[in-house]
Amino acid sequence: MPYRRCDMASRRPPAESPEARENQLIAAAVNLAEKQLLDGTASPSVITHYLKLASGRERLEREKLERENEVLRAKAEAYESNRRTEELYTKAIEAMRSYSGYNSEEDVDVL
Repeated sequence: MPYRRCDMASRRPPAESPEARENQLIAAAVNLAEKQLLDGTASPSVITHYLKLASGRERLEREKLERENEVLRAKAEAYESNRRTEELYTKAIEAMRSYSGYNSEEDVDVL
């Protein structure tokens, strides 16, 4: 039995972004695959796909990807933190120069 579009449209509001639309389509595809698996009409490629997802290696690969993403986020945060620290040091040096009597860039060039 084909998956009817009216069933999907009646259950979900329209997507507000391309990402939300993609998620809706993914959910519909997973629902259809589940229905096919339960009915015994799933193609070998669908069965193989879900068997791979169930394997221990797939779980390890997924965990590895999640950890790599965490490392990338941490690196991005460290970079941003370093940038903010550098800005603070620059402002502090400028403030110290102004306190010591160097108010313009010309005074700094003389040093």
